[in-house]
Amino acid sequence: MPEPEAPDADEGATTSEPEPELLHGAPVTRSRGQRVAHPTREQLVDVVRALRDEGWLMCLDVAGVDYLTYAAPRHLPEGVEPERFEVVVTLISHTDRARVRLRVQVPETDPVVPTLFEVHPGTEAMEREVFDMYGIRFQGHPDLSRILMPEDWHGHPLRKDDDVGRIPVQFKAAPSSR
Repeated sequence: MPEPEAPDADEGATTSEPEPELLHGAPVTRSRGQRVAHPTREQLVDVVRALRDEGWLMCLDVAGVDYLTYAAPRHLPEGVEPERFEVVVTLISHTDRARVRLRVQVPETDPVVPTLFEVHPGTEAMEREVFDMYGIRFQGHPDLSRILMPEDWHGHPLRKDDDVGRIPVQFKAAPSSR
């Protein structure tokens, strides 16, 4: 009696979707030819430090986003829950001539992310600007004070729920044409 043939390695296996791309543990998407990593707040500093050690030596930008009135669906990887605020960090590698963006979801109820100052000291002013305009605090920042608005200013001007036009604007009278 002939022996039964061994099944092929692929036979009987279920086909599944490919594993999602990760960058130091953070899920990755693509936008306009650029990698976009989505680390958690807790992962942010470790991901930035690992990228710096790989040659991503310059932090080009730290920006805030307020999605309060944004109605369209946001392009986030599975498992990343959208929050009202987002901190976006852009890093560049001169040797690879490439950029990578990091998008960190920040909840409205706890708008705090760790500072990147120890990894990239040049982020100090950018983090102060995000704090000043959006009210997102950077834990561990050496001088988290206002940078654009007066120290006694109440609120954060780029938040979608901040009052617009609270300061009356006074115009000079137009010069007479006579």
